[in-house]
Amino acid sequence: MINFYKYLPVSKEDESWGLTVLNSGCTHIEPTNVYPFKSHPAHHNFNWKSWRTLQEYQVIYITRGSGIFESENCKQTKINAGTVIVLFPNERHRYKPDPETGWDEYWVGVKGKIIDNLVTSGYLKPEAPTQYIGFNESILEVYNGIMEKTKQERPGYQPLVSGAVFYLLGACHSLAKQHTLGNQEEDNVINRAMLLFRSNINNPYSAEQAAQDLCVGYSSFRKLFKNYTGLSPGQYYLQLKIERAKDLLCSSNIPIKEISIDLNFESSFYFSKLFKEKTGLKPTDYRKRCRDTVNEA
Repeated sequence: MINFYKYLPVSKEDESWGLTVLNSGCTHIEPTNVYPFKSHPAHHNFNWKSWRTLQEYQVIYITRGSGIFESENCKQTKINAGTVIVLFPNERHRYKPDPETGWDEYWVGVKGKIIDNLVTSGYLKPEAPTQYIGFNESILEVYNGIMEKTKQERPGYQPLVSGAVFYLLGACHSLAKQHTLGNQEEDNVINRAMLLFRSNINNPYSAEQAAQDLCVGYSSFRKLFKNYTGLSPGQYYLQLKIERAKDLLCSSNIPIKEISIDLNFESSFYFSKLFKEKTGLKPTDYRKRCRDTVNEA
């Protein structure tokens, strides 16, 4: 691992994209080494006693070693390899590796309304700035890709690397949720439930029936399923039906009434009502738009 950092100029055009990358880098800290390096830029430098406040977000991934982290909204927390730390603007913080282990860190600094919205919506929380995701090669590849693109600074690289950061945030959120919620038995229940819903998409079936087939209580099943997928089992099953209906509307001439019967909706009127709620279009309008798109192509 070769130590690297780069701080980037940002144009008004870059900022209008909604998410801009300000810096990226990686650092290898051997046991007993001074942290951060003395060569670290003064505007981002800090030490444990004086703390630090940034005007940006940073997403830091610790891939080796251990240490500690503390901020205004988070009490002192032990950091192990496989942990992602998110730093927030105007939030005092401090962190350092354990002198007995050192650590390897990768980071990217960003700002913009897209990441602000993730805070507003509760996906990123100053009171929960650390997430354990384990060692993940694909996450490491994202960091390396961002650093490579920032080294080159080719025209139009900012939307490319900011898109990578957005993917990075989503991937870390997903991995952290899996580590928090997941165990093999629960994974099996959810995977079997998804299979049951898909295999019964044309049959009279329900979330309650799925729980019964899986030999679990409906209340606990519903809670577990929503924690894993973000949807209740009933809504997940309905969404599968809507996606299947969209496919049939675009790829066949099957009448809408028959589609509603095939997918076991109680009536074509009810099907049309739900379809519009989920897609914003009536089934007839959705089919017309699909055909118009094909003709234009």
